[in-house]
Amino acid sequence: MTRTALYTGSFDPVTNGHIDVVRAACRLFDKIVIAIGVHPGKSPLFTVEERAAMLREECGSLAAQTGTILDVVTFAGLAVDAARAADAGSIVRGLRDGTDLDYEMQMAGMNGAMAPDVLTVFLPASPAVRPITATLVRQIAAMGGDVSSFVPPSVAAKLAERARR
Repeated sequence: MTRTALYTGSFDPVTNGHIDVVRAACRLFDKIVIAIGVHPGKSPLFTVEERAAMLREECGSLAAQTGTILDVVTFAGLAVDAARAADAGSIVRGLRDGTDLDYEMQMAGMNGAMAPDVLTVFLPASPAVRPITATLVRQIAAMGGDVSSFVPPSVAAKLAERARR
């Protein structure tokens, strides 16, 4: 039986924190499905295709090193529905701090009520990536700041290119 986990997010942009969660999840699961949330009311910096390409580029080698299957998909509804569509028995969530824990516990409770067969697994962030949020990375990059310690080099280059536009 393949142990499959779903990891959801906007990934706008992909950060070292996202990669940290994928790295840890690859140690626990046979297959990781990264699901990019697509919501019509949001205006992301990067297209869903660009985010998917960044995720494949940055996480593909991590998965390969552990023999984990990696898939990148999009979803527009509930995470539990995306988990079922991916045949995932678990939803992986990264935790940076107590604020994340409070919010994620509420989400896990609601998801558990809707889909008792889908387990939420919390993975603590490594100390070096705990302060990183995609929102702050976008803001720093938009103001011309150096985001190189928060994102992979290829993502930093894409952010710098967007800031120049």
